[in-house]
Amino acid sequence: MNDDSLLARLAGLAVEAPAGLLDRISARWSVVPSPIGELSVAWTARGVAYVHLGDGFTGAFRSRFARPLTPATRPLPGLVPALRTGRLSGLTLDLDELGGFQRDVLSAVQAIPRGEIRPYAWIAARAGRPGAVRAVGSALARNPVPLLVPCHRVTRSDGALGEYVFGPAAKERLLLAEGVDLGRLDGLAKERVFYLASDTTGVVCFPTCHNARRITPAHRHGFRTLAAARTAGYRPCRTCRPDPLAA
Repeated sequence: MNDDSLLARLAGLAVEAPAGLLDRISARWSVVPSPIGELSVAWTARGVAYVHLGDGFTGAFRSRFARPLTPATRPLPGLVPALRTGRLSGLTLDLDELGGFQRDVLSAVQAIPRGEIRPYAWIAARAGRPGAVRAVGSALARNPVPLLVPCHRVTRSDGALGEYVFGPAAKERLLLAEGVDLGRLDGLAKERVFYLASDTTGVVCFPTCHNARRITPAHRHGFRTLAAARTAGYRPCRTCRPDPLAA
């Protein structure tokens, strides 16, 4: 059999590609606006897979996910408002590449409301590993979808902002845009106050909880630890859940 005959027979085996094949093997991507500048965002048929700030997007994506990229004609519906607000509102995420612990960490982060912050230790406890504070930091450093999973809302237990995948300046900018009073939090941290309680309600909260922000100065009491607040007779807020393991 000569080469021409073989090629002809092979051509006869060709069939139409299955519908949706490209979307199963390739990710689409687009450049979109956000509160911290233009972001490059990739998504698959399962949802948003990667959010990147700055240069080197395509190389970083292919190195991490080992799949091709196809430019999209327009952003994924709902993506721009989700990046602005941190609320997915029906937008899905493709986190298939992540391990179980990292998924648990990101799930805990998604429980933090806009305009509030939580310490790394709180995330570790919610993720089922109370002692794994450093592991939480490592998991957040590899968060593939910042802003959509708002890891900028996670800070250190001593009141410092801590690290952020897009840098500390971006973290501060995002928190300020959400209405977090960083100056007030810094002042409380210098006084070693990390919990605020109301002698009217008998409840103790994280300082950024909307309940804590309503406590008037005459009825406000600060505590360094949740244990100290409990000893003084206060119970954890059911909204911000300063004790993440409480029912």
